[in-house]
Amino acid sequence: MKMSELSERSGVSAASIKAYQREELLPDPERSSPNQARYDGNHIDRLRLVRALIDVGGLSVAAVRNVLAAAEADIPLDWSMGAAQRAIPGSIDLPELPSRGVTKVDQITKDLGWMVSHDNSGRGMAARVVDSYLELDHGEFLSGLPEYSRAAAIVADTDLATVALQPSRARMSETVVVGTVLGDVLFAGLRRTAQEDAARRLYSGYQS
Repeated sequence: MKMSELSERSGVSAASIKAYQREELLPDPERSSPNQARYDGNHIDRLRLVRALIDVGGLSVAAVRNVLAAAEADIPLDWSMGAAQRAIPGSIDLPELPSRGVTKVDQITKDLGWMVSHDNSGRGMAARVVDSYLELDHGEFLSGLPEYSRAAAIVADTDLATVALQPSRARMSETVVVGTVLGDVLFAGLRRTAQEDAARRLYSGYQS
């Protein structure tokens, strides 16, 4: 198909397609002549993936390029997941100096028997939140940390079970990226939905 048909079928403008080509987010088209490029269903699939990572996942074009490169590389799946995690907006490095948040997060992961690398982006994110709770004198949230962690473990196990169902290594890598990036948005949305339900059950008609 020509670019005009690719644009129509994918819902992505020709200008955006050209921009994604310049950023090397799309595989090269087949060329029958220097000025004649032909696209196929793989390009439609890639365009939809790119748009989902940008529009829903909130990734920058540069971050999408890095994530896709990791997914296509011949590396272990957990490395692909790490690349996807680091690309997500809001990823935070560990504090330069040890903090109470780092200590607390490391202790809970140790208690749960998790195997976590030192540079895991989630470790820094969780530690920074714990430090903020303490600085704001809201340490009461820390009593729920074991429950939050167990809920996260259920989600992670579900993520990886979904990856294991995929029929090929390439599909597994793509599922890692989609599940990691879009899964964060999904879980945040479900949490907010559940919070409203819980608040209605607990506080409906509440008067101080």
